[in-house]
Amino acid sequence: MGSDQPYSDRTTVYAADALAGQTVLISGGSGGIGQATAWLFARLGARIVITGRDAEKLSAVAGALTDAGHRCASHPLDIRDPEAVEATLAQIWRDHGPIDALINSAGGQFPQAAIDFSVKGWQRVIDVNLNGSWFMMQAMARHWRDAGRPGSITNIVVVTSHGLYGVAHSVAARAGVIGLSRSVAVEWAPLGIRINCIAPGLIETDGWRVYAPEVRARYARSNPMMRPGDAWDVAEACAYLAGPSGNYVTGEVLTVDGGGQLWGETWTIPKPEYFNTEG
Repeated sequence: MGSDQPYSDRTTVYAADALAGQTVLISGGSGGIGQATAWLFARLGARIVITGRDAEKLSAVAGALTDAGHRCASHPLDIRDPEAVEATLAQIWRDHGPIDALINSAGGQFPQAAIDFSVKGWQRVIDVNLNGSWFMMQAMARHWRDAGRPGSITNIVVVTSHGLYGVAHSVAARAGVIGLSRSVAVEWAPLGIRINCIAPGLIETDGWRVYAPEVRARYARSNPMMRPGDAWDVAEACAYLAGPSGNYVTGEVLTVDGGGQLWGETWTIPKPEYFNTEG
């Protein structure tokens, strides 16, 4: 769903002023879940700041939001660079005031059998999904601590409680983010900082294009609801955890997968014939 139009009038369960007065930073805000979340939060009254590596895409999303009457700014950022993360967050605080919530949506992976991962490919996925998420978490927490302000972090991960095959590097990285989130949820509670994760299952976004057509054809049967979700489903979960509704929730993983963790399997690479045979 590359267009902003569906998000500008998509039905939501939240009141129009649910996030009024809040300033929210969304990494990976130029597409997919990050883009949908930016639209939802803006429509709920928040001031939005989006980051990502593609300045042109960021500018397009921010422009569409601004044209619709919302408040949105964009800052190009590679979250794999801790110095750039710190410098950009400092600039955002100077330009837009204190941040109330961070949505860590930036990330990426490529489908491949784990036995064929190159060292470079493995390190690239771990770097953006685990290290990048951590650099954002730590830098934001330090800003809140130094300002004596509370805050909320919501990390977008993946479902790790059942098989997600063909992206083992991403599963490993996101499992690390879940472990980090649970640990610092306790460490940072005295600072008034909440940290939660959302684990989307099969979500239909533009990112589906990296998967082969025959792989995508099976996706509707990967969960008991027999359909994929979309980025708006995840955005509304973000609003629950990041906003006042999640005020007493920290260290939690909210799964949004149509029941896939209970029944089903997801292959991002062709399913081996071995598993297609009946015993």
